[in-house]
Amino acid sequence: MRTVFTVSLGCPKNLVDTELMLGLLVEAGFAPCEEAEEADLLLVNTCGFIQSAVEEGIEEILTLAEVKERYPEKKLVVVGCMVQRYGADLASELPEVDLFIGTEGTQDVVSRVLGLAQAKKTHVYVAPPTFLLDSTFPRRLSSPAHRAYMKVTEGCANRCAYCLIPSLRGNLRSRHLDDLVAEVGMLAENGVRELTLVAQDLTAYGHDLGAGAPHLVELLRALLASCDIPWLRLLYLYPTRVSAELLDFMAANPRIVPYLDIPLQHVSDSVLKGMNRSYGRQQIDTLLGRIRSILPQAAIRTTFMVGFPGETEEDVQQLADFMQAQQLAHVGIFGYSNEEGCAAYTLPNQCSEEEKSERHQRLMALQNGISLARNQTMIGRVEKVLVEGWSRETDLLLEGRTRFQAPEIDGCVYINAGVANPGDIVDVRITEAHPYDLVGEIIGAERSV
Repeated sequence: MRTVFTVSLGCPKNLVDTELMLGLLVEAGFAPCEEAEEADLLLVNTCGFIQSAVEEGIEEILTLAEVKERYPEKKLVVVGCMVQRYGADLASELPEVDLFIGTEGTQDVVSRVLGLAQAKKTHVYVAPPTFLLDSTFPRRLSSPAHRAYMKVTEGCANRCAYCLIPSLRGNLRSRHLDDLVAEVGMLAENGVRELTLVAQDLTAYGHDLGAGAPHLVELLRALLASCDIPWLRLLYLYPTRVSAELLDFMAANPRIVPYLDIPLQHVSDSVLKGMNRSYGRQQIDTLLGRIRSILPQAAIRTTFMVGFPGETEEDVQQLADFMQAQQLAHVGIFGYSNEEGCAAYTLPNQCSEEEKSERHQRLMALQNGISLARNQTMIGRVEKVLVEGWSRETDLLLEGRTRFQAPEIDGCVYINAGVANPGDIVDVRITEAHPYDLVGEIIGAERSV
């Protein structure tokens, strides 16, 4: 039996692609293994969104290339957004790699890998992205058994000035509702307790399927009716499409956790216009007011980009004032990365790396204090916590997450008293707070079946 070692970089949507390829390879007779040295096939699924992600991908490839140098019979395959972005240029830069596949072609990974037995040179396969995953494909989940991601759409219809996703992933392609219902049924049967719906823009679901097609609320209604998964989480929501209908539906259906990941990117009207975002500060304030009116307990997560071309100190101060006033639960700050191929690449008044770094540090320090203060208000409260298992920090503690903490993104709850199994949803009394993590003790349990 052949063996395969996989590395998945980037976002949860990329992870779903890795799970698809792993499922196809397992179906073809490959066995997953935990160590690169033990594998016949080394597979890296890359991110190519910004330069730091590209550098991470190159570093991972070179690490596996060292393994291959010691065991020349191994095959090294690189897949994903970085390949889609750079194409054949990678073959000359990374001759150690046997096969490159872009974002189109993951569904054919088995035939392309098997073809390497006769290959005399590096193969590069890059084509316009049109593939759309469906429930008939095998997936080998790599997340813990009690949680999973489900990719609802592929590609993106937005054209943000800083973003390469449409060129790497293609235009918006929504899966059909019946197919998503079929997949969620299989995931529920496999014991999934938390399902995270992912898309580049989840609120755009169905917009490409024509008049009368179901949109996000109809999809959520169908998923809730067809499975008993206790927690459904939504990533990511475009600000102008977070409707009162969606919020009302979430408020009426507590199995959809009260967690809203809405990447605002900025609050300055001039910066948002330069980014080609279709809203301004007034719409943001209206949206947050609507959320707090309909879903007052919701945790709001957002990301802000600093250093976009033309951003001034006044714009940064607007961000700081907004963060102080709104006290959002989770905020990520990122420095603008000037990527060739984006509309913003040739804009004047580019900010220096020093300016980006200083603004990033300043705003993150502000959010650190906001997060700590918010978490301190939770001391004494009892919250439902999904147990992940033993802590990554120490085997003396359990670790889990509240409804307000997304996996792999936000903080966690360290549990220092009580007994539970991974996948259990338990009542935890919060006893201690830190800027991003909480500490608590189990006072009751709702065992998984």
